[in-house]
Amino acid sequence: MKNFEGKIAVITGGAGGIGLGMAKAFASRGMKLVLADLDEALLAAARTEFETAGVPISTQLCDVSKLEQVEALAELAMDQFGAVHVVCSNAGVGLPTSARNMKLSDWEWIINVDLWGPIYAVNTFLPLLEQQDEGHINATSSVAGVLSSQMMGAYNVAKHGVVALMAATERELRAKQSAVHASVLLPGPINTNISKHSVTYRPGGGKPKSDSKKAGNTAKNIQTSLEQGMQPDEVGELVASSIEEDKFWILTHPKWLKLVQKQYEAMMDDRSLIRI
Repeated sequence: MKNFEGKIAVITGGAGGIGLGMAKAFASRGMKLVLADLDEALLAAARTEFETAGVPISTQLCDVSKLEQVEALAELAMDQFGAVHVVCSNAGVGLPTSARNMKLSDWEWIINVDLWGPIYAVNTFLPLLEQQDEGHINATSSVAGVLSSQMMGAYNVAKHGVVALMAATERELRAKQSAVHASVLLPGPINTNISKHSVTYRPGGGKPKSDSKKAGNTAKNIQTSLEQGMQPDEVGELVASSIEEDKFWILTHPKWLKLVQKQYEAMMDDRSLIRI
């Protein structure tokens, strides 16, 4: 998709972190914005920021794990601006807990947000894009979508699913020679509040009871890595430029793919699982 000027971008998880970085990158290219989030205060602040800068914007509270709320977001975009051109399904959560000990309720919550959210986005928005015969749909996965580290079982499962979903979607679009394209974002450590927000919005509230000292150490290491990670605005620019160039894989830390290559080599060699 080459021309963004005057077009409409819809971003879930758009009031902070990577989503806000995307919004800034799209706005700088002349796009109008529809931002969705669960944080009402952040959403209001983002709206004020963009309105002050003269960017046409509409916002809506949205739980992406609820199909009816994703459908309502699409209705808002169409009512306000009459079209949708770029969709970024970006909202996500995660909890560092061993796969064997995580509560089933937490499994369900993480998969509902991280995987069903993008599924609902594709189901709801892709038909609108195809009707226009123009547009792009992106979903945020993670390096966890191609590598499965310890203590993040539910997150890994969901993010692998997002990669599979977007790859299947893009291949189907290519097969029918559609002008619409799909892509997947695989961020590494990014300086966002995903850990804090995951605790805040976890059903029942609060941190899950740590199942081991290892889980607690994993959480601390993840937080440190995030705080030292790439800035969200950089990721936003990367996403916007990649969509302009119709790239499928959007990678913030390409060097991490060496581990993916190492795993495939081990699969071919002795069918072993490498240590991460």
